[in-house]
Amino acid sequence: MNRYLPFEWIAATRFMRNGLMQTLLIISGVALGVSVIVFMSALLTGLQSNLFRRTLDYQAQIVIIPPEDVARPLRGGGPVAEAAILQPRSQRLRSVDQWQKVRDLIRRMPEVVAVTPVVSGPGFAARGDASKAVNITGIEPDSYLRIIALRDKIVAGHLSVSNAEIIIGTELANDLGVKVGDKLSLSPASGAMQTLIVSGIFDFGNKGINGRNVYVALRVAQSMLDLAGGVSSIELNVRDPFLAETTAQQIAAQTNVQVDSWITTNAQFFTAMSAQTMSNTFIRFFVGLTAALGIASVLVVSVVQKSKEIGILRAMGTTQQQILRVFLIQGGVMGMIGSLFGSALGAVFLSFWRGVAKNPDGTQMFAITAEPRLFVIATIGATLIGVLSAAAPARRAARLDPAVAIRG
Repeated sequence: MNRYLPFEWIAATRFMRNGLMQTLLIISGVALGVSVIVFMSALLTGLQSNLFRRTLDYQAQIVIIPPEDVARPLRGGGPVAEAAILQPRSQRLRSVDQWQKVRDLIRRMPEVVAVTPVVSGPGFAARGDASKAVNITGIEPDSYLRIIALRDKIVAGHLSVSNAEIIIGTELANDLGVKVGDKLSLSPASGAMQTLIVSGIFDFGNKGINGRNVYVALRVAQSMLDLAGGVSSIELNVRDPFLAETTAQQIAAQTNVQVDSWITTNAQFFTAMSAQTMSNTFIRFFVGLTAALGIASVLVVSVVQKSKEIGILRAMGTTQQQILRVFLIQGGVMGMIGSLFGSALGAVFLSFWRGVAKNPDGTQMFAITAEPRLFVIATIGATLIGVLSAAAPARRAARLDPAVAIRG
């Protein structure tokens, strides 16, 4: 079979067999490095996806609200300017100006995937003598469910809002002693009370939201909050959540509204995610650098040990380019074999993690999926690192003078 292989491959495989212990050690080092990279990358991706999902499951990526009221001083008309002490004006509930026009404009933007109008304001929920302050949220279910995963969070009853139905959280249901089918009195901070039937109970895994938010039909909220025909905000999602701030700035430039993205409202969370990504990048870099130095050091030793053989090959007519390719092939082969074993070992680590990282109820802590692309990238990357780390030893071997190498 060897006679069908190019000369460079035959020489490279013989050199690796002759230094079998060194070859096995470097393959083991590459395998361990690749397994760490695969495991850490999959783990971090799963963790970020879980945190990202939990953060954006109950909030839109971009929210459009009316601009804040600004208090302006009234000055006298005399030649002397009067000092003015301004107290910020209390912000009343107002509608987004020409919100239908703004919504239609946003819908035409290619990066936007979903848009929904929302009416939100303070109120009180009461049953008997018990009452709690809540945030009344009026929605259009068809468009709202494309942005907020409310349907997936229903733990009792069903998702239905109408002129006589309301959806509440588990904490509020426990505090007021309410279950599906019971009647609940709802009223704005100032206004008439309205009695609604609880059609569903949700659980977002957040006590604040479960105890504060209630969902009603958009028209019901407009009537209760004295915002007939208007909406307090327009919420939307985009194709790439990490470009939400760019889209928000584009919308603000085209409309006279205030636009907030989830990146600005969750600045600390976004910074933490960026720090995690950066730390993972550094880990992968240093692991790859360690593997590259290991391959390079082994091949440098191999050049020294096999200098006489290299000199003989050069004296027999082997070109510098062929000697160069011999050592580049060694680096690439060791990197590729190490990456294959490392990918398999990384998959074993991930399987072990899935079995150990459990919640108290026995469910998986968070989903970890190792995409085939991750293994392909790891294999290609390790092979390239092997070739690149072999470049310096290969050049040194190719430049050996045959007479000097043979004399030792």
